[in-house]
Amino acid sequence: MNTQDLVQDAGMRQNVQPAQEWQPLVVAGCSLAIIAALVLGVGLGSHLVLRHVVQTLPSWIAVTLGLKRSRAAGWAALPVFLFWLVLMTFIWLYLLGVSNLLSGHFTPLEIAMTVVVGIASAVGIAAFFRLKSYLSGWAVARIFIVLAMVQIVCFRLSLLPAIAHR
Repeated sequence: MNTQDLVQDAGMRQNVQPAQEWQPLVVAGCSLAIIAALVLGVGLGSHLVLRHVVQTLPSWIAVTLGLKRSRAAGWAALPVFLFWLVLMTFIWLYLLGVSNLLSGHFTPLEIAMTVVVGIASAVGIAAFFRLKSYLSGWAVARIFIVLAMVQIVCFRLSLLPAIAHR
């Protein structure tokens, strides 16, 4: 390998590196979109802001890590994105009359926000697959499991009477 090959190789690395640096920002942006849709869209529209703030607390972890361009951003966001995408899918199936796993009355604003949350979740999952993380298997498993548990606990807490109607 000569000096020219090394310089050319280093130039290619510079071109590749910036493309990967913005992926955590996509994760943060998708998380912010979910927070905005649920808190500002659904929460304000239904007068249940506190409930939706509690439901979206885990998304703030992904926002923070994404803005810091942390290697853990994708792994922290993935269980949150999966949770919301599955929940939005159940809502859509209910609205289409295919499934009764979830039930309720959904206003046009809430339906529109399910689309925003679903798209943000899908884009976030796609961004996750483009992220390069050099964390160990145990580290990513712990991050994924802890964030999945935190999301489920926050969602469950948001259904408690003290929070659900505020």
